[in-house]
Amino acid sequence: MNQSTTVTDAVLSRRSIRAFADKPVPLEILRKVMDTARWAPSGCNFQPWEGAILTGAPLRALQEKMKVTPPQDPKEYSWSDPEVLPECLARLHQVGADMYSAMNIERGDKAARGDFMAQNIASFNAPAVLMVYFPRVMGAPQWSDVGMWLQTIMLLLREAGLDTCPQEFLSMYAKVIKDHLGVSDESHIFFCGIAIGYRDEEDPVNGFDRKREPLDSKVKFLGFE
Repeated sequence: MNQSTTVTDAVLSRRSIRAFADKPVPLEILRKVMDTARWAPSGCNFQPWEGAILTGAPLRALQEKMKVTPPQDPKEYSWSDPEVLPECLARLHQVGADMYSAMNIERGDKAARGDFMAQNIASFNAPAVLMVYFPRVMGAPQWSDVGMWLQTIMLLLREAGLDTCPQEFLSMYAKVIKDHLGVSDESHIFFCGIAIGYRDEEDPVNGFDRKREPLDSKVKFLGFE
């Protein structure tokens, strides 16, 4: 996919890519993007984010470790609590149905669905993965800052013609990842991975229609004429 020429184009063309082309990501692009992303908003200028980008042998070695390790218990953190809200659960079911339908995987085909979910461990064959972690002392405001940093990174990567897939799934292997990176489990929490690469334009999983709620159902405008 071509580079994005405006912020609007980057926002609208960014999507979670789950099939990557067999094409390496140049280090100079990653360094430029990560250097620019340092200027993402940060409350009190705490800059809570930390990360490591893996490719090649180090990435493959980590993925092999995850393949033979069961998901950790207890979880690093829970990302599924909003499922108690009917509207959130409905959105989850809708995006899942649309995604599996695009791949012609039937609802009752648990084996095929399980095989696809397992591709998370390989980050859908992305050539590079950003592993994101930060000190456990960081609270909810700093988690928000990390999210703004990651959004900045993903939009800058779109500007450079690259694609991403944020992966909270990888937190299920947080201790394995931190051990592989030499990061203390006692002092740091692992947040997510960001798969990085070039999208496979032909794979239907990258092209299904995504849905968002109408603007006026989420945002109020008060005091305007």
